[in-house]
Amino acid sequence: MTELRNVEADVSRFRLRVIVVGLMVLMAFVLIVFRLYMLQVVRHQDLAEQAESNRTAVVPIVPNRGLILDRNGVVLASNYSAYTLEITRAKVANLEETIEEIAKIVDVTPRDRRKFRRLMDDSKSFESIPLRTRLTDEEVARFAAQRYRFPGVDIKARLFRSYPLGDTGAHAIGYIGRINQREKERIEDSDDAANYRGTDYIGKLGVESSYEHVLHGQTGVERLETSAGGHAVRRLASYAASPGDTVMMSIDIKLQKLVEDMFGDRRGALVAMDPRNGEVLALVSKPTFDPNLFVEGIDHENWQALNESINKPLLNRALRGTYPPGSTYKPFMGLAALELHKRSPTQVYNDPGYFNFGGRTFRSHEGGLGGVDMYRAIQHSSNTYFYSLAVDMGVDMIHDFMKPMGFGQITGIDLNGELRGTLPSTEWKRNTYKRPEQKRWFPGETVSLGIGQGYNNFTMLQLAQAEAILANGGTRYTPHIVKATKDAVSGKVTEIEQPAGVDLGYSPKNIEVIHKSLGLVNKVGTGARLFASAQYTSGGKTGTAQAVSLGQNVRYNARLMEEHKRDHSLFSAFAPLEEPRIAVAVIVENAGFGAAAAGPIVRRVFDYWLMGLYPSEADLAAVSRGQATSPIGTPRKVADIPIVTNETPEP
Repeated sequence: MTELRNVEADVSRFRLRVIVVGLMVLMAFVLIVFRLYMLQVVRHQDLAEQAESNRTAVVPIVPNRGLILDRNGVVLASNYSAYTLEITRAKVANLEETIEEIAKIVDVTPRDRRKFRRLMDDSKSFESIPLRTRLTDEEVARFAAQRYRFPGVDIKARLFRSYPLGDTGAHAIGYIGRINQREKERIEDSDDAANYRGTDYIGKLGVESSYEHVLHGQTGVERLETSAGGHAVRRLASYAASPGDTVMMSIDIKLQKLVEDMFGDRRGALVAMDPRNGEVLALVSKPTFDPNLFVEGIDHENWQALNESINKPLLNRALRGTYPPGSTYKPFMGLAALELHKRSPTQVYNDPGYFNFGGRTFRSHEGGLGGVDMYRAIQHSSNTYFYSLAVDMGVDMIHDFMKPMGFGQITGIDLNGELRGTLPSTEWKRNTYKRPEQKRWFPGETVSLGIGQGYNNFTMLQLAQAEAILANGGTRYTPHIVKATKDAVSGKVTEIEQPAGVDLGYSPKNIEVIHKSLGLVNKVGTGARLFASAQYTSGGKTGTAQAVSLGQNVRYNARLMEEHKRDHSLFSAFAPLEEPRIAVAVIVENAGFGAAAAGPIVRRVFDYWLMGLYPSEADLAAVSRGQATSPIGTPRKVADIPIVTNETPEP
């Protein structure tokens, strides 16, 4: 039986299929039109930029880093140009084989290889890493002739940092080093990320770090047309980089060098300031180091020698070394006693050579000084007088008076990394110790505070600032080590605005008492031999501070002690006495009595600054060995002493 087809049903299904196919075709055309609209209209600008970027390359132009000068225009940090051989790992098939082949053309030392591998750890594969630096012209020519054999390896001309005076002033000047991964992340998260494109080095310490924003400059841009292979065809546009500004420091580098030479092989720190404005004239930390070692990445041997040395040359003792101030603290205790009406200048106390308190005997001068008023107590450094004063004042009263002078406080100097130190109080002890029995302040702990011992621990910067306050009559200035900046393009010099001085409100009569007492120290007291022939007046105070605590009945004998356990030698002073222009604080670690080691350094600093005199060679050698008091031989004129610089490294 023949089945009859339903023509109408077939036609209906056919029409439905045609409609569906038509709709699908229509939707396809709609999608195509929509896509064309998105590409041609909505994303036109973005895609045009991508197309342009495929045709062009934007290359950052790294700016020249600004110079660093001392107060007299001596160059402390500069730049020189040299060729480097660099490898981009992402473009190299076999890294080790490539380095071996390069070594057949250009000398590559084991140190170069170690440094390269260390830099690899802090870099990404697409970044260019130097394998050799400071290539000679002959080496550049040899490699250039075979450049085609080494894809991903290039010769580049780069600027390198140079520190012409080597280790002189290294802690103050600082150094630059290659940007590490942590610094990269910090820069990328900052508003200045674009300005560091192409920059491989950054300030790591001292002024190089603290004034990085001034020294770095503004990165330029060069837009190049490139071929399909990525090679530059022609320059389309160029926006020059702006070099970093010159930083003009307040330190006198010749004075800095003199002080470092006077320390010799001894450890310690010195800070010299202008009490009239807070300018730092010298900031010395000994031993020091050569910042040139860090410029290209320090090698393992030198790093190990610096980092593991028992003398800690990388420690900035002026900012980060904290010490008990010893007897240099007594003039400040004397001023506190006058201001707080705890003593009068002529009030006499008996000094029998000891002080009894709480069943314990605290030592003073053997045999005692007899009756002492404030003048004689400071002049002859009576411990008994200041033991008694500390007990009468109490720890919190001492703390509250000393805090505004900067003891145990951040001074605000324009260098990163200073430590606060310790100015003790009952609150400080409660917050510092964990066990309940340790949190309590015992009255016997107050006694030693009067002579700058006990929990007292300050930096030489803090002591120098306090000495400057004492010198100028009671105004606290913020210490600063940079005076001005100089625009690299226009040459315009801009003085750096400093905070106004803070008047601490001391009575001029009380200041006069302390000045007179300190003048007596250098005239007839413990500093008399040092300043016997000086052609100016000065006020100062010797100090000896314990490096380790001794038992109550143990007598100090330096010859029987290990060197690092001996007392520290301190001296703080200012001059001229009538109109002070310089204030100094110095410590020579484990060197004993202040007048024997620290004092002679201060005397020569004053001679330099006030008289323009430089020690004779014999005198300089004697001071560096701790074997001099007043100057030996005929001093030289400062102007006649040359500044010896290292030659700029030759490629």
